[in-house]
Amino acid sequence: MNFFRVATRTSTFLRPAVNSRASTPLCARWISDELRKKLDEDVKSKDIVLFMKGTPEQPMCGFSRAAVQIMQVQGVDFDKVQTFNVLEDPDLRQGIKEYSEWPTIPQVYIKGEFVGGCDILLNMHQSGDLEDLLVKEGIVPEEITDDNNKKQQ
Repeated sequence: MNFFRVATRTSTFLRPAVNSRASTPLCARWISDELRKKLDEDVKSKDIVLFMKGTPEQPMCGFSRAAVQIMQVQGVDFDKVQTFNVLEDPDLRQGIKEYSEWPTIPQVYIKGEFVGGCDILLNMHQSGDLEDLLVKEGIVPEEITDDNNKKQQ
């Protein structure tokens, strides 16, 4: 495990339990079949899909910047991440919230599955769950520790 991954974890004692999804949407508005089909395709277009304000090179909000930084610390190659700037398209900005039933931006999808927003991503990063998921899905390589090297020799 690299230094940054270890240094940014906190004790589970300090981290509150979080319910990752609300059982009902906060508001009801139907998104068009066309937009739903486009979003279905978009979230599966790459291993990681990030709906954010701005771009990875120039995030336009602190939460989007934090999501990008967390993924960079985890060793995610952004050439393999599909990002969508929701500030460029008001329909996308509202539609993705309804599609996921999650009220905030940024939103992260891994292998087509909704993971959550910045808060969930941060909690997963701190607990090590994000690293485990990225390794399990083959997005980042498993870190080789000294213990693993000794066992192989």
